[in-house]
This record gives sequence, C-alpha cells and structure tokens, in this order.
Amino acid sequence: MNFEQLNKCLLSKEGAIFDYPFDEEVRVYRVCNKIFALCVDKLPLKINLKCHPFYALELRSLHISITAGYHMNKKHWNTVELDSDADDELLAELIDHSYELVVMGLTRKQRENLS
Repeated sequence: MNFEQLNKCLLSKEGAIFDYPFDEEVRVYRVCNKIFALCVDKLPLKINLKCHPFYALELRSLHISITAGYHMNKKHWNTVELDSDADDELLAELIDHSYELVVMGLTRKQRENLS
C-alpha cells in the first residue's frame, strides 16, 4: 500500500480527519478528536495503530514488520512498516481494528453523531 492508498483508507472511516500537531512529517488521524492512527510522511512508510493488547502481542510474534508502537504506549499500540511482510489486506484489517477500538471508547452521543 502506498501513501495515497493508505491516506484514502484512513480517511474513508466515518468522521475521520487528519492534522499535523507534532511536526510536518507526522500525520495524525482522529475521530471525534481521538487518535486512531499516526503516519510518517517519509520513506520507509510506517504507521502506528491502536490494538487490543493480546492481539498486539500475537501480531508482533507473527510479523517482523509489526513492532511495539514507536513513541506510544507499547501495550496498546503497534508500529507497522508498510514495505515488509504485512500485506494490504492485513493493514486494512488493522486500520479497521484501530478505528473500532477508538469508536468503542467514545460516548454514546459521539457514536450517534458519526452515523
């Protein structure tokens, strides 16, 4: 998945927006002001995604391209290097998982406003 495809996938999520709160290279994707992904705008492409703790450990043991979240809570975040053994289908699933975890943590009113 290249950067344009990644950006399109992330922004296809209901209510998703992005900004650059840290610097000009780290794009942060949010839903209702809650972060569900961080992506570096330079090569090699890497993305931080929220993940259930047990699933995060399983993914790290199965894929060399998936490591503990860089500059994030290592228990709840993974970093995925895009040009490695994680294919586009897996990456799309991990993006969905991250988004769903964040949406589950929103208030009922926030979730209703997304629909």
